[in-house]
Amino acid sequence: MKQPSQKKARGVIYVYWGDTVEGELDRSVNSLQRFHSELPFEKIKLENNSTLLNKARMLELSPFKTTLFLDTDTMVMDRLDFGFEKAEQHGLACCINECPWARRYTDIAGDQIEYNTGVLFFTQKAEAVFKRWEEIAHSINSAMVFFRNERILEMPNNDQAGFSQAVVDTGFNPFVLPLNWNLRPQWQRTFFGPIKVWHDRSEPPLDLKSWNEDQGLEQSILKYSGDHPDFSILK
Repeated sequence: MKQPSQKKARGVIYVYWGDTVEGELDRSVNSLQRFHSELPFEKIKLENNSTLLNKARMLELSPFKTTLFLDTDTMVMDRLDFGFEKAEQHGLACCINECPWARRYTDIAGDQIEYNTGVLFFTQKAEAVFKRWEEIAHSINSAMVFFRNERILEMPNNDQAGFSQAVVDTGFNPFVLPLNWNLRPQWQRTFFGPIKVWHDRSEPPLDLKSWNEDQGLEQSILKYSGDHPDFSILK
């Protein structure tokens, strides 16, 4: 009788659809390999009619015991061992979203937290969260109304509504990483210390490499980027 395949230890997955993101996907993989050449990774391409809501399947799609999921528009800027360790300890490690209020979705109210699902470290310990996320991904109202250039726009669906609700429904407590692990530079314009993951389609400023090299040293005094008027990061 054929034995079920054993999952590999640690690894990284990308879940995507269509062909338009393949350039940024290659950029992300190249950045990952600069710092983690030892880590296997899988590019998992879904059907072309997939949407953000299909990201809820990432645990079942992963071939790894401890998984890092990365959106295609991310760039790895430093070693990520701590994130893997915390996922192995707690089951799930992630960052609070740049807009932390999940009430921006119609079906969610109060002070419920929204997490960013573009960088997620997880293990099978978090299975209940991912199962619940899959169950409600297509039923929760995840449309999002927002301002851009003084105009009111609407995003028809967003996977983070279901993820936020799944965390609440299961009573799961994820390990919360600081914003350095999922920096959204369009909104998070200042920070302390090294950046671990740059999450944006723009290229990181050239200054960020030397900043990280200095701030990644254990003996370095941790600096605040906003204290340097000549610093070109996130101008």
